[in-house]
Amino acid sequence: MSLTCNSKPSSGVYVAELMHLPDLHTDEAVLRELGQRLERLRLARNISQEELGRLAGVSRATVIRVERGESVQMSTMVKLWRALDLLPEIDTAVPERIDSPIADVERESRRRERRRATAQRLRVRPAAEHDTARPMTWGDET
Repeated sequence: MSLTCNSKPSSGVYVAELMHLPDLHTDEAVLRELGQRLERLRLARNISQEELGRLAGVSRATVIRVERGESVQMSTMVKLWRALDLLPEIDTAVPERIDSPIADVERESRRRERRRATAQRLRVRPAAEHDTARPMTWGDET
């Protein structure tokens, strides 16, 4: 979610609107919004474009392009996110594993089948089923 200042009314106070990325309908609008968010974060941390570029290992011109919402390589974004310590948030936004309810049900079903098979193999037969007519042998009798 982001605050975007759209216009300055006659009262001199900026009107702020909440900006949600899913509400943006073009890639360009999303890039512009992300660039503005990155710029606001940089300014809030009192970091110059030149300093951010140095920390990220990119040029000041690249930082300017990102903040304008221009398209850049993904590796450039990773460098900037790392320099601003944003990788944990990216990790949260794009999880390594996404659990699916259907996959959970299938996994539980397979687990139950394995348990049943193991329980059947280990089940002890009742005493009536044992062959008591023959004495027990160990195989080393002559």
